[in-house]
Amino acid sequence: QVQLEESGGGLVQAGDSLRLSCAASGRTFRNYAMGWFRQAPGKERVFVAAISGSGLATQYADSVQGRFTISRDNAKNTVYLQMNSLKPEDTAVYYCNAVQLDEDYWGKGTLVTVSS
Repeated sequence: QVQLEESGGGLVQAGDSLRLSCAASGRTFRNYAMGWFRQAPGKERVFVAAISGSGLATQYADSVQGRFTISRDNAKNTVYLQMNSLKPEDTAVYYCNAVQLDEDYWGKGTLVTVSS
């Protein structure tokens, strides 16, 4: 079992930056690929970014490419999402995800609100 806890959300203005953190506990963190997803009001949860267990491989949704950066610190069991040049359309609940083979874990989410 893996427990995930997101933090760092809040209310910001368009153009601002924010860094989300996701702290993991329970299993060997480096064995899990980690991802960030988001769910805007009234919409489905969608992929934002992912990072391999080693941190060497990353992937981004087209909508955040060049503005968001995912990273991880395996010594701290934490994955981060640095969000720059935020837009109102980035407003959503952001969820952390951990995946390994048939294991799939989610955090409870952190709300990011971007005002115009």
